[in-house]
Amino acid sequence: MIPIDDMPLCRDGNVLILAYDHGLEHGPVDFRDVPESANPERTFEAATHPAVTSIAVQKGIAEAYYPSYEDDVDLLAKLNGTSNLWMGEPDSAVNWSVDHAADVGASSVGFTLYGGSNNEVEMAEEFRDAQEAARDHGLPVVMWSYPRGQGLKNDTDPDTIAYAARQALELGADVAKVKHPGSQAGMEQAVRMAGKTKVVMSGGSKTTDRAFLESVKQTIDAGGSGLAVGRNVWQREDPTRILDALEAVIFEEASVDAALDAAE
Repeated sequence: MIPIDDMPLCRDGNVLILAYDHGLEHGPVDFRDVPESANPERTFEAATHPAVTSIAVQKGIAEAYYPSYEDDVDLLAKLNGTSNLWMGEPDSAVNWSVDHAADVGASSVGFTLYGGSNNEVEMAEEFRDAQEAARDHGLPVVMWSYPRGQGLKNDTDPDTIAYAARQALELGADVAKVKHPGSQAGMEQAVRMAGKTKVVMSGGSKTTDRAFLESVKQTIDAGGSGLAVGRNVWQREDPTRILDALEAVIFEEASVDAALDAAE
């Protein structure tokens, strides 16, 4: 593990990753309600907001769009990902190397691990290679730690989420991106199991402003370090408004009511 508080991934020790790898993972359906969100430039523009510490994208998006924003946005290279067309046991193709990500200008890398999948062993070995290559470049590593597979009955059970956070620590991730376990107590358990690995909440499907911010507030109050969010920002007609509110909750420790008032 490396100290990352003073690196671009963090601001005052906290993290707000704007994730935009959904075009690969979910496909066009995620852009249907807000058609302009299919244009990566719109999300790169949102990522210039001071609350955003990094934008997470796949290789093609990074190569095509990041050069125009490299002075204003920090790049997190999402190294693996698989389309929603894949119908097999959860797995994720490694789509670019850490060396190439560093050449493109990434300040950190991200990697999905599906703990509990029949492919977990192979994915953990791929993570090992990515994590050690990232260390050679001095880059922080964010694990998308998502328990998933045919034998897993509830991927948001608090014990399962805590296990996911612990897996990230054990395998050498600097940040664990986990689903919200449904309560502050559940998130406290995940943070405790993660030790020195920072825990951030996965943004998940789009919901109301208040419900979303309340889950983020619970994460911060539980000792979490922030958020990695996609749809709950760029699926909104006005991404800036919700980013204003997130900045207040994550970096200013504001209440949800105060954050919503500040974003009006």
